Amino acid sequence: MVQSIPGAREAAIEAALASGRILRAHFGQVRQIRHKGEIDLVTEVDEASEAAVAGIIRARFPHHRILAEEGSAGGDDPRFRWIVDPLDGTTNYAHGFPFFCVSIGLEVDGELALGVIYDPLLDELFVAERGQGATINERPLAVSATSRVADSLLATGFPYDRSQLGPALRQFALFSERARAVRRVGSAALELAYVAAGRLDGYWERIINPWDIAAGLLILQEAGGMATTLDGGPITPDSGQVLSSNGRIHAEMVALLATLGA
Repeated sequence: MVQSIPGAREAAIEAALASGRILRAHFGQVRQIRHKGEIDLVTEVDEASEAAVAGIIRARFPHHRILAEEGSAGGDDPRFRWIVDPLDGTTNYAHGFPFFCVSIGLEVDGELALGVIYDPLLDELFVAERGQGATINERPLAVSATSRVADSLLATGFPYDRSQLGPALRQFALFSERARAVRRVGSAALELAYVAAGRLDGYWERIINPWDIAAGLLILQEAGGMATTLDGGPITPDSGQVLSSNGRIHAEMVALLATLGA
């Protein structure tokens, strides 16, 4: 069992709420947009949000490492790694599309111990600690009871590298033919949280970063869901891909992806 770190839950929640206030205050008012890639954006709000999160973590845990999307770093203790996305859904945010969040995960000795995701527009706070279940605004979370892909609402995301778009589109087409519906809404962290909440039955993505999924993986698992690599293997935030579900449709999703050689 991963040990609980005194004060970590409180620090993560404080950081998520502080970040959320920044995101909410500047929503619809983005002034600076830079390109990290052809279609991969970063705004001044990403950077302000990350500074707020990293500042709170550093103040409480100066020796803990930090892996954050915009480059913030922490101390040198390899046992503890905070994995932070200060604005998951930057493209949505930059366009005024109201689907984004802040995501904060903590690994202890290489295992996820804590996950916090905050949607500032809906004021929804998802929290999980290893072995203690998952909550939304302090109410217990539970995955859906859907047992067939045919009855499922799924979600996915597409890679920023357009040279990798073909395989993602083939997967999208496959599940669009088999599931009730497939959504592509642009925030991996929230999509994992929505699977945990039973709002989605499954979510997958072929290429993904650790900060996009770290918190969501634990929240999903603690809500009774399942997450693996696309072929059904063990997953960590660094796996580079994700297949998540309520557990009941997981084997069917793995089998369907295998038909494409995923």
